[in-house]
Amino acid sequence: MIRNLLRVAVAPLAAVLSACATAPATETPKAQSAATSGYAVIPPKKDSDLKLYRTDGTIVTGAAALGRMQQEAQVILWLAGNQFFAMDDVIGEFRKQNPGLAVGLITLPPGLLLDAISKGGWTYGGKDYPGLPDVYASVNLGHLKKLKSTGLADRYAIYMHNEMVLMVGRGNPKQIKGIEDVRRADVRTSMPNPVNEGIMQFYGRRVLEKQGLWQHVSGGKECVSCQTTPNNWFTAVHHRETPERILAGTSDTGIVWITEAIEAERAGQAVEAVRLPPADSLRDEVAYAVCALTKGARQANAARFLAFLATPGAQAAYGKFGFVNATADELQLRPIP
Repeated sequence: MIRNLLRVAVAPLAAVLSACATAPATETPKAQSAATSGYAVIPPKKDSDLKLYRTDGTIVTGAAALGRMQQEAQVILWLAGNQFFAMDDVIGEFRKQNPGLAVGLITLPPGLLLDAISKGGWTYGGKDYPGLPDVYASVNLGHLKKLKSTGLADRYAIYMHNEMVLMVGRGNPKQIKGIEDVRRADVRTSMPNPVNEGIMQFYGRRVLEKQGLWQHVSGGKECVSCQTTPNNWFTAVHHRETPERILAGTSDTGIVWITEAIEAERAGQAVEAVRLPPADSLRDEVAYAVCALTKGARQANAARFLAFLATPGAQAAYGKFGFVNATADELQLRPIP
């Protein structure tokens, strides 16, 4: 019954998404098999991106969190995954301002989150988890416009900013200076996929195309977890995989958010960031957009979370991890154009 109701609610969005994109290629047959259930598939080993902050102060992760959040959480947030490392602090501040609330949280690529909204839930580890969020956030307003077109969202706010950098190994062993070095035959890249990772969908691809590097990187492919050329890998979740690949010696560099590079260094990983000029970092354009779903089951608490994002406490919680605060005007809710 739940699955049928969810499919009725999100069917228009599914139609929009299928009209806008072809099915991505993938090199993970297991994920393809699981996807026959009809839900969006969470890549393996993403337990730390699935959290339930319980009222007793404990945090449940992974499949257990997925299985319980629709029943236990008093507000469910599906947020662009590149803020995962800030969320314990952000949720802690939110609950300080709103005591007693249990919070469900998923931090995955915003295009993948949108796909799960259109399909009414998730498949993870071979099991299905139906349900929708109350709050959705992306790194670009374009995703929210798709929700508006199907009646699932109507108002939004910009709540922070970021910029792109190139992540490299500590000491920059290949002496990578900028985007143009991606062309070098001795440079192996780990890039966000263009199918559902917002950093590539809306920003990275534009820069690579401007520099005449898109074909060099993509090899004409648009896929997830795939080797597009001898020198490039498209990730499923770049902020997890790119530092892992650099540390493993299978990649030399990749586009990430500066906040991800800062966090990796803070965590003691042997990586660093190569800063890019504004024309390539797009620091003046990158904006995180958030909305409440009009069909969300917990709209009052969704409104509380949106109001919280405009508070000094919320902005400070994000700011300590390198995110650039939004202006007072940007933080005001307004109609999705």
